[in-house]
Order: sequence, then structure tokens, then C-alpha cells
Amino acid sequence: MGSYDYGVGLGVEQESVVRTAMSEARNVETVAQDLARQLIHPHLGFVLFFCSAEYDLPALGDALQQYFGGVPMVGCTSAGEITSQGYGRSCVTAVGFDHRSFSIACELIDEMDRFSLIDAQQLVERLGSACRSNSLAPIKDHSFALTLLDGLSSREEIVLSALSAAFGSIPHFGGSAGDDNHLTDTHVYFDGKFHSGAAVVVLVNTWLDFEVFTTHHILPRSEKLVVTRADSHARRVYELNAEPAAEEYARLVGVEVGDLDHRLFAAHPLAVRINEHYYVRSIQKVNEDLSLTFYCAVENGIVLTAMRPGPLMPNLEALFERLEQRLGSPLLTIGCDCFLRRLEIDGHGSADDVSGFLKRQQVIGFNTYGEQFNGMHINQTFTGVAIGRPGGRPGEKSAR
Repeated sequence: MGSYDYGVGLGVEQESVVRTAMSEARNVETVAQDLARQLIHPHLGFVLFFCSAEYDLPALGDALQQYFGGVPMVGCTSAGEITSQGYGRSCVTAVGFDHRSFSIACELIDEMDRFSLIDAQQLVERLGSACRSNSLAPIKDHSFALTLLDGLSSREEIVLSALSAAFGSIPHFGGSAGDDNHLTDTHVYFDGKFHSGAAVVVLVNTWLDFEVFTTHHILPRSEKLVVTRADSHARRVYELNAEPAAEEYARLVGVEVGDLDHRLFAAHPLAVRINEHYYVRSIQKVNEDLSLTFYCAVENGIVLTAMRPGPLMPNLEALFERLEQRLGSPLLTIGCDCFLRRLEIDGHGSADDVSGFLKRQQVIGFNTYGEQFNGMHINQTFTGVAIGRPGGRPGEKSAR
């Protein structure tokens, strides 16, 4: 286990604006003890965590509730963790926020399929009111939203569409919970318990500079596939170019249908083009009837462009160079990193390089079953928020 404190002057006390923590213990009570020892201080206002689905989740929920008491805490299960030491597996990674720098409110959506625009508007209003009570900064231009969604609910688009309209100009990002690549049972954590078929919405208000971002390293090829028969509700494509979907995709990739797996899906993604941008629609699995199930909704008539991964590290380096130009050296980056990216770098043997880079950039986060960016549900991206240090912007000083 390990942790880092990013201390800044707040009056005379020199307390930490954020603290990060991790635990690789297998016993859930030891995990809760580890995190509490690393995170708890007199001004702790909120905890965000990501954990392996291998834990006894009900017991872990009880232990966290016991050791963190009244501190608001949200999180989700993952398909891999990003810790203060870089990439992790079978562990818990967390970040604690000082209430003097962050006013944070959260709510649970427990019926994702019934979530409406009116529900979203009322939820966002409640979150805004709760954040205002701390009197840190105006909500407008000083707030961002985070969503953690059940990654196997197939209801992300419904929730995101409503929330996007309700958030208005508030930037928003998030990730879909994973379960260590088993694709069977994913959970979000709220109010002491892990929930399935649910979502957590978090509004973060802060006087610190920040930027919500998304990036990917996927490049277009010339081949196109037209979705000629699909069930968008089930995210299932039966035909591509009027042929059985799995057979047509396997032909594109140059393999037999029986050879298709997650690593091939990661190496040969498909994407929808909107204006000048490509948004990946990742394949989850091949079904017995030769249809393909996707992680995002795919509708009849859309044109999917065949894509290929470009170099991943230069794309990440360019992102953080741009962020540093605007924010200075990052205090913290919360990152939602698609699990297919991690499969790709594991396959290429470059995981250590990427892991070390994420550690240097103070990234805490998780490998997801999908990412969210300003109302869009996307795949195979690195999406998140970078938070600058007080006075960290070159030539400027942040003020409370």
C-alpha cells in the first residue's frame, strides 16, 4: 500500500487539499483500516474510491461505513485500478477531498431505466443547493460533475441524455463500473452499500482550476460497415452490410469467428463519425446467433468506420502537456481509462511505461466498461478531470 499527500498552505496549518490512498489487503476490515489511516484528517469532506470486484462487497461496504462514519463516500467496482503507484489489480484506490477546497454533493439513481429529464433537473438542483451551502465558489464555472454507472445496465444513454440537459454548462465526465473483465456483475457504492442497476452522480464545486477532458489514440481506416439490423435497446447488432454481424466483422479483421475475443476487439475497434470526430463503439461479445453485443447503443442505418490503434503514449503525453500549460503541474487527475486500452498495452508489453507515466501525473482512477463525456457514452478513451494546484497556473495565483 502507499499514499501521497499534496500539501499546500491553507492559513498556518499546511493541511492537504487532497490525499490519495490504496490497499492491496484481501481482508475487507484491513482494507478499511488502511484507507482510513491514510485518508482521515480533521477536514476530510468526501472520499471517492474504486475497487476490484473480487472483494466480498457487502462486507467491504460495512467495513468502510464503520471506519469512515459520517464522511460521504462513493465508488464503484472496476476492471483494474489506477493507484498512487500506477496500474493496480485486485486492490482498492481512493482519494479524499478537503472540505475547505471542495464542496461535494452526491445522489444515487436506483432506477436507471425510469430516469427522466424532470428527475435529472430536480437532482441537479438538489446537488447545486448542497454545494452552495459550503460557500466556496459560484456553481457556474467552478463545478464539474462525475457519474459512476453500472457498466452492464445497458441504460447509460437514458441517464446521460437527461443529465446532460440538466447540467447545462457544467462539464461532466464519468465511467461505467467493471468487474475484473468477467462481464457478469458490476456495482456502484453509495451510502454504505454496493448497488447494481444503479448510478451515482457527484457534483464537485471548487475554487481550484480544473479541466474535464477526453482523448483516444484510435485512427480511422478506409473500410465501412453499415448496421443493417440491430436492437439498439439491447445494444445488439445482428447484421453488418446485410451479413451476419460476427462473420462480417471477422472478415474485416481477417480471422475466424471463433477467434474473436476482447484483445481483437481492442485492436480492431469500430467508430461512429460525428462531424470531424470519431467515437468508438466497442464490441463486448459474440453471441451464439452470430450477432455482436456492444458496450454502447448502436442503431439501424448508422455507418461504422473501421479503426486501428495508433501510438498510445504520445497521445497521453500530448494531453498532459496541454493540461499542464493551462493548469500547471497537476494536483490530481481522476481518470476513467477503458479496460480495452489496458488489454491493448498489456498485449504490447508497454503496461509498465504507461503505469509509470500515470503515476507521475498523479492519476487516480479505474479501468472502465465505458466512459462518459458531456452527455456522450463512449468507449476506448481516457477521460477525466485534471485539477490544478493552488497558484499552479503559470504566472497566476488561485484565490479563494
